[in-house]
Amino acid sequence: MGPHPAVAAIRLAVRRVLHDILNDLSSEPSAASGPSAASGSPAASGRAVVAEQRSREPRTAPLVLVACSGGADSMALASALAFEAPKLGIRAGGVTVDHGLQPGSDLRAEEVALRLRELGLDPVDSVAVTVGREGGPEAAARDARYAALDAAAARHGADAILLGHTRDDQAETVLLGLARGSGIRSLSGMAAVSGAGGRYRRPFLQLDRQTARKACMVQSLPVWDDPHNADPAYTRSRLRHEGLPALEKALGKGVVEALARTAQLSRDDADALDTWARQAEASVRDAAGLLECAKLYALPPAVRRRILRQAAIEAGAPAGSLFARHIEEVDRLITGWRGQGVINLPGKVVAQRQGGRLVIRQG
Repeated sequence: MGPHPAVAAIRLAVRRVLHDILNDLSSEPSAASGPSAASGSPAASGRAVVAEQRSREPRTAPLVLVACSGGADSMALASALAFEAPKLGIRAGGVTVDHGLQPGSDLRAEEVALRLRELGLDPVDSVAVTVGREGGPEAAARDARYAALDAAAARHGADAILLGHTRDDQAETVLLGLARGSGIRSLSGMAAVSGAGGRYRRPFLQLDRQTARKACMVQSLPVWDDPHNADPAYTRSRLRHEGLPALEKALGKGVVEALARTAQLSRDDADALDTWARQAEASVRDAAGLLECAKLYALPPAVRRRILRQAAIEAGAPAGSLFARHIEEVDRLITGWRGQGVINLPGKVVAQRQGGRLVIRQG
């Protein structure tokens, strides 16, 4: 008799991602040595750097870490990684992050680390972080968590980190982007592969939250339900417990699946537009590298705004603080020029039109 359907589902999802990681690693040497290694996406460039580093080191089995909070999603992911990784010759480890936002969080993090070791994961880290205030509590905690995960990956030489985001999380992310009035990139939700060199992998984006919880239950895995996930002070919590249930009541079942499908379709479109913008950018700069307003005006708005956003980020504007309204104001320097003054952007970046050129720089 095989495993419970929920357990089989999470293991299959992880197995597919582990195969993808092995395929990426096996293709790295040729990618790093070929002429195309210097071009292409940031993820491809990151993989080329990793490949170059690996070529100078003794070969060891790949290491994949799982980020685990102790909740049902990440505990299910940890159990599947512990089961599947050894069969593929992959070392499996884990990281749990103590955000220090609740009493006893340090003891809870140690309990999670102990559970990961009991699953057979090694190495296992419990990392304490200090959460700042920039961008609000949820964004600040997320930034601190990813910084800790990046540091753990570097410390252990990990090839990838698995994250337990589910289809439900994806639906919430799409709705949050929609509520902010963001563009198609925000509506595309979370990528299955992200981070420098494709470090972060999300195997559960096609699985619902109940499947992960059921997998934990039938395997008798203890889970911790973070009270912050039910705290109405947090936007995502209100959306999870009030917003999505109201949508399903009004529109019927299938809203989560439809939103997740929208995310994938939006991501395909956004990726195509990003590629177009990268290819068009050189053609709208003069010999000095300045953006020419007349040439920008001739581009489709979606492509032009992507070029403007990237120029602002390269000038020092934090990507997470750069919203559609900022880019629209800069865009009006091109499409609605009336002699406007300097546009102030996040990160003390300014944009202004000078002699038919758009200058975006530190103020």
